[in-house]
Amino acid sequence: MFSFFKRRPERPAFTDFGFLAVDLHSHLIPGIDDGVPDLETALTCLQAFEALGYRKVITTPHVLRDYYPNSSDTIRQGLLELRRAMAETELTIQVEAAAEYLIDDHFMTLLQADDLLTFGQKYVLVELSFANAPLNLDDIIFQLRTKGYVPILAHPERYSYFKDQPERIRKLKEQGCLLQLNLLSLLGQYGGRVQQQAKQLLDDSLVDFLGSDLHRVRDAEKLTQLLHAKEMNWLESHSFLNEKLLT
Repeated sequence: MFSFFKRRPERPAFTDFGFLAVDLHSHLIPGIDDGVPDLETALTCLQAFEALGYRKVITTPHVLRDYYPNSSDTIRQGLLELRRAMAETELTIQVEAAAEYLIDDHFMTLLQADDLLTFGQKYVLVELSFANAPLNLDDIIFQLRTKGYVPILAHPERYSYFKDQPERIRKLKEQGCLLQLNLLSLLGQYGGRVQQQAKQLLDDSLVDFLGSDLHRVRDAEKLTQLLHAKEMNWLESHSFLNEKLLT
C-alpha cells in the first residue's frame, strides 16, 4: 500500500570512537614487529587515533620468541623514542605500552619470572596460536590469576577452533579471562566467518573490550569506514570497559 509518509534515513549511532576513549591493542612501536616501520608512520597513526576521538592508546607489540623476540626493555625503549617524537608535534593523545604475548613456552618463562608488561588492573593481553589452543590453557589461565594477573584474550573471533565450541569461550570467561574483539572484524577485515563470529560474541554479551589491532595507516582509514558502516549498529546495546583504562 502506498504511503505519503517517508521513512527517515537512519542516523549513524556513532560519530567517532569517543565512547571507547582508549584503544588497548595496536602495533605502534616502530620496527620491532609487523606493525609500523618508522616513527613518521607511528605519528600518522596517532594523529588518526586522535581524529577518531580516542584520548589514549596502549600500544602492544608482539612478544613471539621465534619471530619478534621483544623484551620488556626493548618495548619500554621504543615507547620512550615514540614519546620523544610526539613531543615535537601537537598531539595531545596519551600513549602507553604493554605487549601482546603469544601463549607458548617462552610466555610461561616470563610469567614465572613476573616479567610481563601490564596495564590497567594488572591486565595482560595474550593471544593464541591460530592452529590450535594450548592443551593446558585452563591451567595457564589459573596460573595467571593466581599471580594476580587478569588475562585479556585478543581477538577470540579469529580462532576458528572456537567457532563450534562456544562453551570454551564461556568457560574462559568463568575462569576470569576477559575478551577483546577487533573492531575491524566487524567490517570483514578477516573474512565473513570471522565477522559472523564477532557478531555472535557481541550478541552473547561476551565481549569486554574493543581494540583496533592497528598495524598500519590503512587500518586507521578502515576504522573511519567502519564508523559509517551498518555493522556499527551491532555495538549499540553493549557497553565495554575501554573507558575505564583512562585512569
